[in-house]
Amino acid sequence: MLYWITALVVGTLALMQLRVAAWLWLSAILIWIGVGFRFAGIGALAAILLLLLLAIPCLAVAIKPLRHALLTRPILKIFQRILPRMSQTERDAIEAGTTWWDGELFSGKPDWDRLLKAPAPQLTEEEQAFFDNEVEHLCQLISDWDSTQIWQDLSPQAWQFIKEKGFLGMIIPKQYGGKQFSAYMHSQVIMKLSSHCSAATIAVMVPNSLGPAELLLEYGTEAQKDYFLPRLAAGQEIPCFALTSPYAGSDAAAIPDVGVVCVGTHDGEQMLGLRLTWDKRYITLGPIATVLGLAFRVHDPDHLLGADGSSEVDLGITCALIPTDHPGVVSGRRHWPLNAVFQNGPTSGQDVFIPLDWVIGGRAQIGKGWRMLMECLAAGRAISLPSSSVGFCKLAVRGSSAYAAMRTQFRVPIGKFEGIHEMLARMGGNLYLMDAARRLSALAVDAGEKPSVISAISKYHVTERGRVVVNAAMDVLGGKGICMGPNNFVARTYQQLPIAITVEGANILTRCLIIFGQGAMRCHPYVLKEMAAAGEADQNKALDDFDRAFFGHVSFVFANFSRTLLSAWSGGTLPSAPKAAAVELRHFYRAVNRLSAAFALLSDVSMFVLGGSLKFRERISGRLGDILSQLYLVSSVLKRYQDEGCQQQDLPYVHWAIQDALHQAQEAYLGVLANYPNRWLAFLLRIAIFPFGLPYAKPSDALDSTVARAMQTNGASRERLLADMYLPTIEHAPYACGELAFQLIPQVNAIAARLKPAIQAGTLAPMPQSLIEMQDWVLEAAASGLITEAEQQLLSDFAHYGDMSVQVDDFPQDFNRLQSLQAASNASTEISSPS
Repeated sequence: MLYWITALVVGTLALMQLRVAAWLWLSAILIWIGVGFRFAGIGALAAILLLLLLAIPCLAVAIKPLRHALLTRPILKIFQRILPRMSQTERDAIEAGTTWWDGELFSGKPDWDRLLKAPAPQLTEEEQAFFDNEVEHLCQLISDWDSTQIWQDLSPQAWQFIKEKGFLGMIIPKQYGGKQFSAYMHSQVIMKLSSHCSAATIAVMVPNSLGPAELLLEYGTEAQKDYFLPRLAAGQEIPCFALTSPYAGSDAAAIPDVGVVCVGTHDGEQMLGLRLTWDKRYITLGPIATVLGLAFRVHDPDHLLGADGSSEVDLGITCALIPTDHPGVVSGRRHWPLNAVFQNGPTSGQDVFIPLDWVIGGRAQIGKGWRMLMECLAAGRAISLPSSSVGFCKLAVRGSSAYAAMRTQFRVPIGKFEGIHEMLARMGGNLYLMDAARRLSALAVDAGEKPSVISAISKYHVTERGRVVVNAAMDVLGGKGICMGPNNFVARTYQQLPIAITVEGANILTRCLIIFGQGAMRCHPYVLKEMAAAGEADQNKALDDFDRAFFGHVSFVFANFSRTLLSAWSGGTLPSAPKAAAVELRHFYRAVNRLSAAFALLSDVSMFVLGGSLKFRERISGRLGDILSQLYLVSSVLKRYQDEGCQQQDLPYVHWAIQDALHQAQEAYLGVLANYPNRWLAFLLRIAIFPFGLPYAKPSDALDSTVARAMQTNGASRERLLADMYLPTIEHAPYACGELAFQLIPQVNAIAARLKPAIQAGTLAPMPQSLIEMQDWVLEAAASGLITEAEQQLLSDFAHYGDMSVQVDDFPQDFNRLQSLQAASNASTEISSPS
């Protein structure tokens, strides 16, 4: 009897995983009942009951007409009745873009070979030359201090260089005069610029991601492309795109700005066009833009566009390009976002007439603007803010780790204190993960994807982890971090962090509504198909399509239930790792497999239990999104480690990043289950997913210390962590002294170790803690013949650079007033220089 019951359990789990057809289920059940009746001693009555309970339902599912009549048709009617109403804008958002690795994670059985075989992102020779020369030279022309305190913008020279060297046309094809760079190159440029100057980052970032160029490339008419793209590539036009309205911020689809179809006059000719009224704010590059991309709703009250018989008045969101010198366009004023000096401001217009030809894509694209935005801007969201966040975190990590290694208190470098270890580990582990996510998201775009869900994951989690990194840097720097000046490399970033958290979709919205809300339907292999079938007008087709989708969905749930049980109850050892994976990380691949199956199961159960109300249970959907996000972040770390040749020196960062992400995923599971409305179901799910306790702990104190020491050790591993950021000279940026002092520490320590006997013998005083006093100590050692001339110079350089890096800036009492006068005197240059 025991063997017979065991065969039932094992066979059921195996058939679930194999997702076999109903006829095979029926055959297996009949065989099992027959064996039980013949050999296991079950009686005839028990066999009949088992036939009624198990075999008859399988027979009903196996026979298609019977299945349609008894199951599919009633379920379809229920589904059509309870299906939440979805607006066209919601539908466009869900259907826009493509799925990639996010879809694999949603499957419960990710195909690792697909990810690991994807080529590692790399620059072409042309891209590398531009990165090493033009980007490097631009960095030499700019600094955060000059842009914020002197120009309140980029200098005219920097703007001119940006335009002349093609920075505004990096994504534009060469046939239009652009650079036609890859998404990865775009990401690299933004990252390097943001490691030095935020204003330059935004000036280059927006035209290549949130500007009209991408919309023109995808949807513009040939005439629009031929006119605008060469001018944008050459910097003759400065673009901006206006979407956000005062009363439609996060709910951008509800924009109140309207274009009414009418007959008007343009250039002395009467023509069909639009009379626009808009009021937009937060428009980056808006104050200096020469061409305005505008999103608005088109109303056609007189049905002038109704030749197709349409009686609709509101034709939907539409996008147009408008020269900012066009009569009625109001722009030029600036917002002041947390003392960031990138150009940002409002734009408005009242009853401004434009020809229909100014609609992006012409008349055929009227009403299709929302889908255009959702499809095209997803790529930019995957690159812009993740790349800029990685850049400023590289600056924070390089500066803070050097400072911690060089700065002494209580005669010990502060980088040896465990409290500092905790902060440094938080910085290094998060940066490794952030950069991995940046690289993988750019890779998706270069692979031809429009990764709407992945872009939301990258934007939210990279900016949030950026906040953690910069906050930790401020803790390490202490008083040095809070005094503004050219010597401070982190204060402006700390001050402006909420900008990255807020723009391109506020992080609260992105987490609670987009990542899972969009991902559950976009990435799920069956939900969209079920919804499409439920909305099908042809009832016979609807029945057939829904039948395939629904029973495929049921099979999918059973398969993931089986995978979840087997992986959880085996302690995570059963899910296989790919053969190509590094041996030292295979347990992490199995962990992602385990949590992926559990996530797919939990998602389906949540959608079934909560139905349409899940859309409004934002904390539950937010936590479900967190699970998907953390699995994506772990995947990006595994992919990066593989792409970089499995450098074992990097394992401390890899382990810290993955352990932290797995722990956060586990916490998100617990948060969902703790707040589940059905407590019995929550209990059963907890037993299924975590039967033997919680397997994923936070990174340990020992691992923290290992990461912190790695960050304070000169070598290839630290340079890979900080690769491709800008390294200024001390003449250009005084904070560069910290890195120069840091580079000398190994040699200084070697000299100190050699001098230890002399110090113990009393012939030389101990090395002083104060770097100012160290100069006298060096002279004493040289006079005693204990160090060579070269060693004297090295120690003097260390003392000089170290002292400069410890100092903070101070200014005359009237400094702010003088700076205000300087800014006022530059006001005319500030507005006119980019045009």
